[in-house]
Amino acid sequence: MARLFGTDGIRGIANVDLKPTTAYALGRAVAHHLVRRGGALVVGQDTRRSGDMFVAAIAAGATSLGVDAHIVGVVPTPALAYLAGQGPFAAGIMVSASHNPADDNGLKVLDSAGLKLDETAEDELERLIWRTEELGGVTNAEMGRTIDDRARLADYRRHRLGLAGTIPASRLRVVLDCANGSGCPVGPEILAATGADVQVIHAEPDGVNINVRCGATAPASLAEAVVAAGADVGFALDGDADRLIAVDAAGRIVDGDQVLGILALDRLARGELPGGALVVSVLSNGGLQHAVEAAGGQVVRTPVGDKYILEGMQVSGAGLGGEKSGHVIVLEHTTSGDGIVTALEVLRVMCRRSAGLAELAAAIPMLPQQQRAVKARHKDQWEGDPALQRAIAEANARLDGGGRILVRPSGTEPALRVMVEGPDEALVAELADSLAALAGERLN
Repeated sequence: MARLFGTDGIRGIANVDLKPTTAYALGRAVAHHLVRRGGALVVGQDTRRSGDMFVAAIAAGATSLGVDAHIVGVVPTPALAYLAGQGPFAAGIMVSASHNPADDNGLKVLDSAGLKLDETAEDELERLIWRTEELGGVTNAEMGRTIDDRARLADYRRHRLGLAGTIPASRLRVVLDCANGSGCPVGPEILAATGADVQVIHAEPDGVNINVRCGATAPASLAEAVVAAGADVGFALDGDADRLIAVDAAGRIVDGDQVLGILALDRLARGELPGGALVVSVLSNGGLQHAVEAAGGQVVRTPVGDKYILEGMQVSGAGLGGEKSGHVIVLEHTTSGDGIVTALEVLRVMCRRSAGLAELAAAIPMLPQQQRAVKARHKDQWEGDPALQRAIAEANARLDGGGRILVRPSGTEPALRVMVEGPDEALVAELADSLAALAGERLN
């Protein structure tokens, strides 16, 4: 039986792979395993039309076991994480497929501190999902209630507005792309609280246009808007606003690793990077590592996934971490990736340094890096294939110690991911193509 939980919760095509019956069973499992007597569950969603169906199913499951379900409506995932750590809540469930296409949806479970669950807890929830009928139910008098608690988003808004108020960005012109997602209700207001002149695009969600030719996965329209407006910087959220892609004044996309580097180098220069450490995933560019180490810091690498980034930060004592995809955790403000907070911190550095984003990014030159996703029915067998192992060894030899190769099975789809990095762009592309082609032949 395939595992339900991937690297970021349970995901699938809404009403096809991911059905409301699974959401109902998850609501019951969370109520049984995570919510103690007197506690409650908080449930949020992004703007997908299918979100209402899944929220209703989760609430039905939780209330059937006597647990109140507080429904907060459309909120960023980091807002739900913030709210889950407040008040009466023993757990939270976010209904979102983040940056995925609109037809997808997902279920992310958070604990009472607003943190993603470890694999042991996920395994127990999965066991309970498959055995949901064994959990029984309660009588009418003990039934939980479904509570409309949309006003609670004001708690998150108030906190982030407080951060924004400390940034003197009144001289800056900013374009914000909300991806027609869950950043729409709060993102524009929070960025405007810096004093910046904020132009907002893609903030008219209709249930089906989330991430469609907009947002962090498709920033071309943001780049065009920045140039057309003569703006200083552009920010693109993804569908649930937990990550951010930045665009400079010339409309050039700034690599997520460079955004991390901008924040890290600023903190290093001010002596405010705990332990001098930046936590990143194995995918982050070697150029970022070189820049941080040259400035006297250190880079700690973890597996891919923002929950592993946070674990690495907790173990190392680091205060800053993230992934090149745009997930950034600034621990003094949040324990999860928050695209709005990342935008605020970038604006803070731009104002402090009186520098444009392009100038700041130039301090973190990127090594050429190519990634390939190969459809592979036998993705987990790549280490046991002799031909593929020989090819990887030969490719490493051609890089001659000046680069690296990373091969890993996808945690969300039947695919093998191949990353090649090195100083020679043509060689990097050649090796990535050849390894991907061979993997496709050998693993299908």
